[in-house]
Amino acid sequence: MADLERYANKYENCKLERRDGVLQVTLHTGGGPFAFSEPAHHDLGLLFYDISDDPENKVVILTGSGDRFCADFDFGSFMGVLGRNHAEGTYRIRNDGRRMLAAFLDIDIPVIAAINGPVVAHSELPLLADVVLATEDTFFQDATHFMIGAVPGDGVHTVWTTLLGLNRGRYFLLTGQKIAAREALDLGVVGEVLPRESLLTRAWELAQHWARLPRPTLSSTRHALTYEWKRLFTQQLHNGLTEEMLAGAFSTPPEIDPKTIPPVDLLAGR
Repeated sequence: MADLERYANKYENCKLERRDGVLQVTLHTGGGPFAFSEPAHHDLGLLFYDISDDPENKVVILTGSGDRFCADFDFGSFMGVLGRNHAEGTYRIRNDGRRMLAAFLDIDIPVIAAINGPVVAHSELPLLADVVLATEDTFFQDATHFMIGAVPGDGVHTVWTTLLGLNRGRYFLLTGQKIAAREALDLGVVGEVLPRESLLTRAWELAQHWARLPRPTLSSTRHALTYEWKRLFTQQLHNGLTEEMLAGAFSTPPEIDPKTIPPVDLLAGR
């Protein structure tokens, strides 16, 4: 447990608990539903590297808190970083976005995503897991890019056009389409749709079964099953992030204090 103790309390938006080689990572904000913030954006890549560096981990379960996986977004925290020094802030956000996805794919053991409700911000992240489970009330949407004037270039462009095909993927990103869990299952986006009370039980059932296997088998399997995602991101993520940051550079930032902007509930009014 020494390695886990080193980083277990290092990241304020992630609760870590491990049993028999299975590490559950629960995203949260203050113990409640996870609000995607700039500090979380910065920390997640570092967390994923810590997870990969810990030899006691054999399987990872990624899930969220409450009844939503990621449906709150802290725009103010990003504006605060950009406002202090726009050039340096842009570089930090761009670099953190690249690292978050690269480090997630570099986790060298199998990953299960247990999606516990709507995911409408950074929906690409859990879909990079090896097995994706979802609750019956889960739905997917990209609510933080094109629909509000931003370029969908930080990974969503690659993941959704790959999973849905070029035309359906572009339709999803450009129109704000919502894909419910059952439709996502039919489209091959998720592997299973489960009642909420069964979600983590099923995730742990799979994880504990896998954790009995030798770690070299687990590691090599993870490598083999992530080659294609790594190839696609090598080709597309740099350019996508560049397009997103470039377009943002031509936007006029609002004259408001970012500290006064609370996290936005992206499901409000829907």
